[in-house]
Amino acid sequence: MPTLQLDLGTRSYPIYIDSGLFNNSDLFSSHIRNKRICIVTNTIVAPLYLANIKEKLTNFDVDEIILPDGEAEKNLANFERIMSHLLANEHGRDTTLIALGGGVIGDITGFAAASYQRGIDFVQVPTTLLSQVDSSVGGKTAVNHPLGKNMIGAFYQPKAVIIDIDSLSTLPEREFNAGMAEVIKYGILGDYDFFVWLEHNIALIKAGDKDTLSQMIEKCCQCKADIVASDEKEAGVRALLNLGHTFGHAIEAEQGYGNWLHGEAVATGMVLAAKLAVAMNLLEVSELCRIESLIKVFDLPLLAPKTMGFDNFVRHMRRDKKNIGGKLRFIVPTAIGQSEIRDDVTVEILQQIL
Repeated sequence: MPTLQLDLGTRSYPIYIDSGLFNNSDLFSSHIRNKRICIVTNTIVAPLYLANIKEKLTNFDVDEIILPDGEAEKNLANFERIMSHLLANEHGRDTTLIALGGGVIGDITGFAAASYQRGIDFVQVPTTLLSQVDSSVGGKTAVNHPLGKNMIGAFYQPKAVIIDIDSLSTLPEREFNAGMAEVIKYGILGDYDFFVWLEHNIALIKAGDKDTLSQMIEKCCQCKADIVASDEKEAGVRALLNLGHTFGHAIEAEQGYGNWLHGEAVATGMVLAAKLAVAMNLLEVSELCRIESLIKVFDLPLLAPKTMGFDNFVRHMRRDKKNIGGKLRFIVPTAIGQSEIRDDVTVEILQQIL
């Protein structure tokens, strides 16, 4: 039985969270309608898990695409590489793509699935904490452009999300900590009790306690599933999930994709959003301090790059997808566990915090 279900009518799908799922051949095959499979992964993940998963799919015709690792590889060139491989190997609409990797692999594979022959099935198999708690759930697929992150893509839901928490044992500490930024985000934007739970379970999280990690991931996935079910294509409340991302995406684009990990940029972005809220008299300074303290515990950056000034931020933020009618829109916390969308941020306040 799945751990969770994301309810979207005919596009609903299960989210499985447990140890040892990569060894469950029945689980994989139950979400593949036909015999042809193409696994998309990268040079870091492939040596760890690709052979094992292929062994569990012996009744299928399986091939693979192994992309270079890194955020800089989430681009149109690698999207075209996937398209060319599928065409050259005569994959049809009966093919299922499996996205085996972190957020980059999940995003680009999902976009390829949405685009190839106007849509084929895909399954998300996230192997990083960030992709497990955030990017694998909800159907946002995209590639980056030098002028903006995730600007070319589609809303396209997978057939299932399979989260084997054992994959976190091979994750570098920096990558794990980057994932914690997205975890903390859920507490700040809408769940005070979860934020407190994180404060009380820091030691177990850092120690990699499986029960604690499983509980944490499930909580994040449930939060995201509930929001996506009510607003699949970000017409309203789903925009709250972008807390920290308006500033964070600007940092990534300005610094060059991959120099700052996505979670690191989001961590700084959340601090800036909280400082913005304080400057607008929406958030108490004491709550900003708690946010900064929890982020700092996981060795995440609190300050924007020294090379980035006001003009650098604004140039990128003007391309943000949340903007309406030329107005910059920001997600700001009004308390730990509460957030809202604001489009009344003045240039003076932005200059003050940047």
